Amino acid sequence: MRQKHAVLYLMIWILAFPLAATGNEAPKQKERPGAVHEFRLGVLGHDVDRMWSNLRRENGVDYNAEIILTHPNGIFFYGEIRPSIGVSLNDKGDTSKLYAGMLWEKEYPYGLFLNLGIGFAIHNGELETNREDRKSLGARCCFRIPFEAGISLTRHHRISIAFDHISNGYLASPNEGMDTLGVRYGYRF
Repeated sequence: MRQKHAVLYLMIWILAFPLAATGNEAPKQKERPGAVHEFRLGVLGHDVDRMWSNLRRENGVDYNAEIILTHPNGIFFYGEIRPSIGVSLNDKGDTSKLYAGMLWEKEYPYGLFLNLGIGFAIHNGELETNREDRKSLGARCCFRIPFEAGISLTRHHRISIAFDHISNGYLASPNEGMDTLGVRYGYRF
């Protein structure tokens, strides 16, 4: 339990730090016109077992769409921070969510990239239930922590493996949490 709290507090601290830190030297990319930096679509396993939540109750697949905005952006730890908004819809009628947050992205040689983030999700799942096939998430608004790693196939096309975790961070009870894991396609403008 303490490890989960430590990761959550670290992510909050990282994103609460000034976004436009001036001491970090990262390669400046040419600014792209328009509000959208990237659009991502994915198919994610819903409520994946043996991950952060360590308990699977719900089923199905989540269809995911996310928009990463161009501005405001900042340089932090040699990567770029950008706002994002997205939705994950469950095909079995289990918990779906709408989310927003900040993503930190670091690009590496050979087109490899890594995303970490923090934000909030609003879901339509159960707050507290005795049903064996539904999660008790404890609060309607939860923290969301995403991790993603992938490769840029061309300047515009990317493919990645994405994971996200939502929970109320032990601010409410119960707090079963929920994890998704799957593949996403991204188009950069």
